[in-house]
Amino acid sequence: MPVALPGAHAAQDRTEGPVQRQALSRPVAWEFNWTSLKASDGSPISLLGGSAMLAVNEDWGLGPTVYGAAKGDFGGLFVFGVTGQRRWRLGSNTHLAASLFAGGGGGRSSDIVRFGGGLMLRPELSVRTEFGRWYAGAGVSHLRFTSGNLRGSQLSLSFGRMGLFDGFDATGDGGTGAMGMRSGLGFDEVSLSSTVYSPSASQTSRSGRALDRRLGLVGADLRQYFTPGSWLGLEASGAAKGGIDGYMEVLGTAGQDWALGNTGLRVGGHVALGLAGGGDMATGSGWIWRAGPNLRWQSPWGPALRIEAGKVWSRGTFSAPFVRASLAMPLEPMARRAEPDAMLEASVHEQTLFASVQRIRDVQFKDGSREGMTQQGLLVTRTLGRHVYAAAAAGAAVQGKAGAYAYGLFGAGLRSDLLMNTGWRVGGELLIGAGGGGGVGLGGGALRQSEAWVQWQGQDAYKPLRLRIGLGRWQDLRGRGEAVPQLNLALGYAWGTL
Repeated sequence: MPVALPGAHAAQDRTEGPVQRQALSRPVAWEFNWTSLKASDGSPISLLGGSAMLAVNEDWGLGPTVYGAAKGDFGGLFVFGVTGQRRWRLGSNTHLAASLFAGGGGGRSSDIVRFGGGLMLRPELSVRTEFGRWYAGAGVSHLRFTSGNLRGSQLSLSFGRMGLFDGFDATGDGGTGAMGMRSGLGFDEVSLSSTVYSPSASQTSRSGRALDRRLGLVGADLRQYFTPGSWLGLEASGAAKGGIDGYMEVLGTAGQDWALGNTGLRVGGHVALGLAGGGDMATGSGWIWRAGPNLRWQSPWGPALRIEAGKVWSRGTFSAPFVRASLAMPLEPMARRAEPDAMLEASVHEQTLFASVQRIRDVQFKDGSREGMTQQGLLVTRTLGRHVYAAAAAGAAVQGKAGAYAYGLFGAGLRSDLLMNTGWRVGGELLIGAGGGGGVGLGGGALRQSEAWVQWQGQDAYKPLRLRIGLGRWQDLRGRGEAVPQLNLALGYAWGTL
């Protein structure tokens, strides 16, 4: 089975009394690749890409992907989108993979590198060898910004790990479920965060501008705990204050903390490594790393408050002490952290991953012009009750002159019951966060997005599918404060999670 683990299968719907048992199990592949190419003047650029691809059937996988600059003086080049992949079995431990990535983003434009509207395509053909759940391979790929000048064909390297995506029938939302493993993508906790960097008086941007004030970021992270005090995670943040709109970070994190008696307080340390840049920040090739102590108050009912401090360094001239505060909410029962394989019961929540295309009309640019912008993004929602849900979104421009514009948002929404027992429901949401780049005139980076929507829900064999159409307003919170209309089209896949 090319995409799946040996023995992986789609579980059958099962109900034992009032408790819903696991009803979904699909293979998922966590995959990374390395792409090296040259700019028009011969300058080297390397991109590191990461994907989480869910098996659609025995041969096809589909999932979100992010690329970031990891070599060359192009720190801050980020592209977000979706990868589709087809695999063919060549031998007992070998397979051929054909992939196509489509997404939006970019970085600092110049006479040498231009990203145009931001749409990037990357087809790849590679051969991989499997080592148990792990695999590695090499192939050829072609990267192209369709309306820019960064393009080229090259050898590419890939490696990944295969796992399982477990969950429940999404129509079981609100009932009780039992599962003996983590559901969905396997994370235990999600948090919203605010970070403050305090660069020294001697720090300057790429262009030589003095960084003479504190820099504010907002973001989110996901964690998986191996014990109640040790974790690995993923984190993303964007500039919201300090005149560095367009700056973004995507990091992998790890940490350990220890309980202070029975107070709920835990003290320890953390490290993070990843890619960052944009907003005229001097991060060099894009690599940054961060370390320091942390304090966590873990409530007995799930939510947690976290404070982290320390210092961040980059491959460029940027470095600074920082303080980060986070509010964390559990995605799995708390007992899962101490007993990963225990059969646990909890309420089932519907979680949906949407791929969306948004058209924003009459956007103000820094050069004084006004023009429409199309952006492609990902939206994740999770029900908190029958009519309330939490949401997080990220994406980038793919059309217009805003190539390199990217955003990250989080918030909440309200939704109705299904209307008259049909597959339709209505709702609305409010998201806040940060965005910037591509010459879009955001004063500091903070923005708000509000939307009213109507959604169709699939039936029978298509019941995990969701199709949403929304109308709303997109607003700059720190600049001119104006709001402009937006249209949103989104296609989603839903599942149940504890």
